Amino acid sequence: MKSPFTGGEVTLNHERRCAVFRKEQFSYEHRYYHCVDTGEDFTTTQLDEVNTSQVYNQYRVKHGIPFADEIKAIRTKYGFSASKMSRILGFGDNTYRLYENGDMPSVANGKTLMAIKDISVFLKYANDAGEDFTSADNDRIMKLRQTENPMQDYQLSLVFGNVPRGAENGYTEQSVSKLKNVMLFYIEKMGGVFVTKMNKLLFYSDFIAYREYGQAITGLSYKAIQYGPVPLKWDKVYSITDDIEQEIVEFKNGNCGQKLVSEISFDAASLTKEQIEVLSTVYQKFKACDANEISRISHKEDAWKENQKNRQIINFNYAFSLKAF
Repeated sequence: MKSPFTGGEVTLNHERRCAVFRKEQFSYEHRYYHCVDTGEDFTTTQLDEVNTSQVYNQYRVKHGIPFADEIKAIRTKYGFSASKMSRILGFGDNTYRLYENGDMPSVANGKTLMAIKDISVFLKYANDAGEDFTSADNDRIMKLRQTENPMQDYQLSLVFGNVPRGAENGYTEQSVSKLKNVMLFYIEKMGGVFVTKMNKLLFYSDFIAYREYGQAITGLSYKAIQYGPVPLKWDKVYSITDDIEQEIVEFKNGNCGQKLVSEISFDAASLTKEQIEVLSTVYQKFKACDANEISRISHKEDAWKENQKNRQIINFNYAFSLKAF
């Protein structure tokens, strides 16, 4: 990045600030560039989006308002158009589509959207609205009822812990499928990855994504332990993920390590272009590092130093003070 004022050098800085949204005050980490020649501060569109998203994230969590990806997933689950969802819920004609695209719902509409994740609640809204379903609609809803899988929620809790979407998991969706594909990316690139190294690759991937785009990738929470930052349920992450195996490798000194391997490739379609760029950045940085070296690097992070004594969960605000990137 060069200065738009002089074409000279700039520095990327951050500071704690407060912003008011809908008459409520929220603190966030404001990122901005500083022109060395003129002393002026400025932002880019991407920085503005990340700064704003930090405030919006907090507002959604505080008031129980679903995120845009959740709102889209609700409609996809029921198989209706955005305009039909708006009619069923009594919203304006184009309101549901706007919410999917990131517009912030009112608190009342947000609670409605959260409630209709339950099929029974959704059907009550449809009935009250006098919305007629076709036979195909009814068949689809019936199939949804029959295929509801409580084991899916159980698996999520095993892998991610009972941590709600918020500052402790980068405000992103908890998805076993996406997590698996992030791991497969590194396994494929590196010809297998030892567990200790994967712990750090996941940590840096999520924290960089949050810093650059306002949301992490995997939905994992991380805690600081003796050997560096690790996923909260790191043992479950690797032991119950389909298509990823743990191979025991014996070293020359007689010690053994667990290496994650797989026979399948990662699905690029499961990740956004920006997410793949983050993974590629982390891969390039650490591809030649062994587990001990990447652990030493992670021990320089404030995220680890300030939380390891009590083995605390690491708040994603530490993303803005990363030293390795």
